Amino acid sequence: MRMHKKGRLEERIAACSDIVKVADLSDKNMKNAALTPEYVPFNDIFGNNNPIYLEIGCGKGKFVCEMAKKLPDINFVACEKISNVLIEALERAKTEEIKNVYFLNCAAEVLGKYFTQGSVERIYLNFSNPLPKEGYKKQRLTHPRFLSIYGGLLKKGGLILQKTDDEDFYKFSVESYKEAGFEVLSACENYLLGEKEDVETEHERRFKDMGKRIFRVVVRV
Repeated sequence: MRMHKKGRLEERIAACSDIVKVADLSDKNMKNAALTPEYVPFNDIFGNNNPIYLEIGCGKGKFVCEMAKKLPDINFVACEKISNVLIEALERAKTEEIKNVYFLNCAAEVLGKYFTQGSVERIYLNFSNPLPKEGYKKQRLTHPRFLSIYGGLLKKGGLILQKTDDEDFYKFSVESYKEAGFEVLSACENYLLGEKEDVETEHERRFKDMGKRIFRVVVRV
């Protein structure tokens, strides 16, 4: 089912221009588009050089906004390619006057355009689309082609923290991390949100209410 476009979408995104970078989508070839740097001056935007944590696929922004309030000394950057979804995250951050969160309206394939190498300390992958059909394997956000991008973004020793309700995707991801040479620090098959530096996402609450297990992986580059 196609998502109904929200009213005045472009106007509403423009009103949030101080907290979002909207990708230029004129080049449909993602590989080519990623080659031209457009580094975002995050230190200037945030007014400090605090550590950067990146969420890829932030959806409506519950996770990143709550984490930003919980950890005010961390600069959060949230990536979401669907502007129709991202607008809710943008307006939430503006309404709640959260100063340590910034958004990228782009696909994960082009993240290298906007970050200098080794500038990110953590990457969060929360309930990414598992894309179970074999033909879509290369589109999964833990496929080796994406892990090579993350490896460039992350500082040495940086972390990837992933949560999913899909067991097959979880197993695929763990193997991908190992094949990429990343160190799997923990792999939990029934995660209950026991850590201080974590919050529950919209999907996580719904899946738990359905009685589904949450799988969580933490890896180090």
